[in-house]
Amino acid sequence: LGTKTRPRVGNDDDGRENDDEAAAAAESDLYPRKKYFRSRAHCNPLSNNDGFEYPARPQDLEWAALYPAYGAAAGAQVRYLDVGCGFGGLCVALATLAPRGALVLGLEIRPKVCEFVRQRVEALRASDASGGDIYAGVSCYRLNAMVHLPNLIGKAQLDKIFFCFPDPHFKAKNHRRRVVSAALLAEYAYALRPGGLLYAVTDVEALHLWHVAKCDAHACFEKVVDLTEADPFVRACLHETEEGKKVARNGGSKYWAVYRRKRPDDIDAEPDLFAAGGAVAEEEDSGGGGDTRTA
Repeated sequence: LGTKTRPRVGNDDDGRENDDEAAAAAESDLYPRKKYFRSRAHCNPLSNNDGFEYPARPQDLEWAALYPAYGAAAGAQVRYLDVGCGFGGLCVALATLAPRGALVLGLEIRPKVCEFVRQRVEALRASDASGGDIYAGVSCYRLNAMVHLPNLIGKAQLDKIFFCFPDPHFKAKNHRRRVVSAALLAEYAYALRPGGLLYAVTDVEALHLWHVAKCDAHACFEKVVDLTEADPFVRACLHETEEGKKVARNGGSKYWAVYRRKRPDDIDAEPDLFAAGGAVAEEEDSGGGGDTRTA
């Protein structure tokens, strides 16, 4: 059903203070410290108690503020999207993997965490020996992707979208808060170009089985079976996020799956929606997961 990685043994940095980057940015007073940006680990994405502004259309956002080196046209150049980017570990890693001109954007709903990533990126730009070119194409924006993603990302714009260690929302009544669902996959299919890739990574086996079940059942996605952990993007998802490093320190397992956005000609024009709906309802009623092991 998916792929499980064994705990990686080594001297992984825990990411709490981003020691390697802090050393590289030692000459900059802008580099943030996590102790000043404490925040709750998770929040309710369906709550309206913490409202914030969002653009009516992607072109309405002031993209030059996020990518000064690229100007107002930067919005159309965003190709890699990290949903729930946390403290920005994957975004920073993607900056070194993305081809020039393909911008990386992290979305984070928690204001303090989003501000940390913004300051982190600014410090890396200031300390970059290449004049900021490496990190000029990475940024972070505060947005609830479960509600407002089409307000920020255009149709068929993304090459890759990442969901790394999302909140599992274990209680059955909270499964509707999960960032991968049948309804949300339709929006992710809208944002991904045909052939674009969706990466789902977690340390919770029951959530991994949920991801696989939802993606397998969706008409617009097909599982990618020829990728291994040696793939640089898979490796970055597993080992460069702060949560991934914490799992490695604790000797936990990581589960991952990659799905490709189908081309329009390959999509079943009449999928069995009622059968899929029945399976979803049954899974939600049972709480999902179980003792099933990944292949």
